[in-house]
Amino acid sequence: MTIDYSETKTAPTQHEVLDVIRNRWSPRSFADRPVAQEDLETLFEAASWAPSAINEQPWRYIYAHRSDTETFEKLLACLAPGNQVWARDAAVLVLSVARKTYSATGKPNRTHLYDTGAANLALLLQGTEMGIFGHQIGGFDLNKTVETVQLSDDFEPAVFIALGYRDSYEKLAEPFRTREMTPRSRKTVQEFTSEL
Repeated sequence: MTIDYSETKTAPTQHEVLDVIRNRWSPRSFADRPVAQEDLETLFEAASWAPSAINEQPWRYIYAHRSDTETFEKLLACLAPGNQVWARDAAVLVLSVARKTYSATGKPNRTHLYDTGAANLALLLQGTEMGIFGHQIGGFDLNKTVETVQLSDDFEPAVFIALGYRDSYEKLAEPFRTREMTPRSRKTVQEFTSEL
C-alpha cells in the first residue's frame, strides 16, 4: 500500500502550535525505503543546535543503516524483544548516548540526559519536516547495549531511535496495529501547569 506522506496523525491541540509539533508522532510501521546518508546528517545537524548547559553538547549518536546488516542486527539485538518485532523495519537505528561529565572539568553534568533529550527532539522535528519519522525506544537491555557499542563509563545510553519513512499500519501485527491506529492524546495544559 502506498502512503501519502503528507498524511499524519496530526495532534488535536487546544492551542495553536507549530505544524511540525502537531505532526510529529512515533510510528512503528516503516517503509522499505532507505534514508540517505545526507538526510541523516541533516537530522544530526539539527540535533547539534539544541540547547545544553554551558554549551557542552553531551549527546553522541551511534547508528546503523538497515543496509549494513551486521551492524544493524547488533543494535537491534539490544532492544527488548517486543520492540525488535517492528524496529527491524526501520531504515536506520540510532542509539543516543549522553556524556555524564563536563569535558573541561570532569565534574558531573546533572543535565546530561535532559540536554540529550532536547537534541533528540530537535532531530525528530527536523525529520518530521522531511517526512522522516522517528520512534524513541526506552525498552532495551542496558548492559548489552553498553557492551555492544563498547561504551566508556563516562557515557550513558539515553534511548534508541528507529528512523524511517512511514508505511501502512496494516502490515503490523497486534497489538502494534491497534496502537498505530489509536488517536493521539495528551494531558490538558491545566493538568500539568500551575501558577505560583
